[in-house]
Amino acid sequence: MTQKVAVLGTGKIGEALLSGMIGAGWAPADLMVTARRQERADELRTRHGVTPVTNAEAAKTADTLILTVKPQDMGTLLDELAPHVPADRLVISGAAGIPTSFFEERLAPGTPVVRVMTNTPALVDEAMSVISAGTHATAGHLTHTEEIFGAVGKTLRVPESQQDACTALSGSGPAYFFYLVEAMTDAGILLGLPRDKAHDLIVQSAIGAAKMLRDSGEHPVRLRENVTSPAGTTINAIRELENHGVRAALIAALEAARDRSRELASGAKD
Repeated sequence: MTQKVAVLGTGKIGEALLSGMIGAGWAPADLMVTARRQERADELRTRHGVTPVTNAEAAKTADTLILTVKPQDMGTLLDELAPHVPADRLVISGAAGIPTSFFEERLAPGTPVVRVMTNTPALVDEAMSVISAGTHATAGHLTHTEEIFGAVGKTLRVPESQQDACTALSGSGPAYFFYLVEAMTDAGILLGLPRDKAHDLIVQSAIGAAKMLRDSGEHPVRLRENVTSPAGTTINAIRELENHGVRAALIAALEAARDRSRELASGAKD
């Protein structure tokens, strides 16, 4: 890997991306980071062998800039970067809800921008990263972005108009599963199991179910039916889930997450 890549605002996800890239073959000497605190920058240098720089230095010298600051800080960062970013730099945004047009309006005309929505399983190299091209991004820019984020999981290209839906499904998705595990653990305790045993039972069941969904090629309905025998325990549990409107609640929750993503995007444009 000969391209210089800079991660700006390197928090947990940014550090996971660095670690994944190094594991995938990027040389630490070709990776730069920026951080708000000097102690954090020194920590990243010690842990990964990468080069801490200022935002301006990153903009001048890196071939690819990955912006991982919080959405509310993105405008300030772009104001700082804009005088230093040539139009041939690839800018990758990892900020939830902010459209590529927000960057294109603030950077040099023609600057290629790619929008990425990843999620916290990047910390264990099992992320789902959704990639969308801005007005000036080419197929080559998308491929390069896939190479970077493929180091921490799976990638998927979608039109930018679908980013809000993807944010609701996969960006926020891990939280829904954690919430479900939390509720099932409480149920296990209610049923008389120690918390640690209930936790282990549920987590391993979740891992096994996820692998079956990923590897079997079967529709989830078919997989569920394989567990659901007539007049058995599973169908009784599913009846209660339906009686309590769990399916409808999930759909409403995802719509609410999508709507909030749209609100964030609208706010960014203002």
